[in-house]
Amino acid sequence: MADFPFDIVGFDLDGTLIDTSADLAGAVNHALDLAGRPRLDMAAVMTMVGRGAKHMLEQALEASGGYDETLMARVYPALLDWYRDHVADQSRPFPGMIAALDDLAARGVTLAIVTNKFEYLAVKLIEELGLAPRFATIIGGDTMGKGNAKPSALPIQEMIRRCGGGRAAFVGDSIYDTLAAKNAGVPSVAVRFGFLAQPVEELGADAVIDSFDALVPALARLGA
Repeated sequence: MADFPFDIVGFDLDGTLIDTSADLAGAVNHALDLAGRPRLDMAAVMTMVGRGAKHMLEQALEASGGYDETLMARVYPALLDWYRDHVADQSRPFPGMIAALDDLAARGVTLAIVTNKFEYLAVKLIEELGLAPRFATIIGGDTMGKGNAKPSALPIQEMIRRCGGGRAAFVGDSIYDTLAAKNAGVPSVAVRFGFLAQPVEELGADAVIDSFDALVPALARLGA
């Protein structure tokens, strides 16, 4: 298995590794309750995921009656607190994810997470799900400083550095993931089962997979 073409495979978190839809929707609707706004269904909230909690709530306020800066300042901390306390209530790995990670690890691949979720929340989620030992590093949307989350190349470049260097690929479900990979000069794989805000074919990924069963073969083809 030493001839696998990638030394490092990085993953987005929400909608890629983990189905966090119920807990994210719960956090948004908790904030909307406090704001006196109508709740949003889970499908609507999922289209707002990808650029971090603040952007998600801004979009939710806009969709539920219009964005208001004063209201945002009041309910945003409450959203973060609620999500911190319920981060893994209903969040679970997508089908086949564990087996795919095991396969990659058996091939000597170093695994990492690069997400636009705050680092402390990403770490808490992965720890509560018992997955932390699988990943060499977890890089959040705030890890590289303000303005340096995906689609910036910096988080991907830092992932490669922390993982000891080598040939890398990145797996995600949003335009921020594929652009970050492109900006960092690494190939990308998009997952069709993620929290898609647009058709997966429009993300510009180098490969698209329908399930985790297809990940290792897709990476092998990309690296050939």
